[in-house]
Amino acid sequence: MAKGYWISCYRSISNPEALAAYAKLAGPAILAAGGRFVVRGTPAKTYEHGLNQRTVVVEFETVPKAIEVHDGPAYQAALKVLGSGVERDFRVVEGAG
Repeated sequence: MAKGYWISCYRSISNPEALAAYAKLAGPAILAAGGRFVVRGTPAKTYEHGLNQRTVVVEFETVPKAIEVHDGPAYQAALKVLGSGVERDFRVVEGAG
């Protein structure tokens, strides 16, 4: 079964304090569920209409696991703390192999 990935691009951060509080809850919840951070940061270079946005990629063993963690109580608690502190594009994507 292919791996599952969370891909999140932060369009804007209006409340850095809420983002920091979210990170304190989200990171441990993701790691405890077997997630592995692959990318965390801003682009070194953008091409082809790319946007200079903070990007986070998290790898999970499967797509169902990625969805389960997102929808689970630990990560949902982190999202509640985040509130409307950021605008981001968040998706779950199946790995290529």
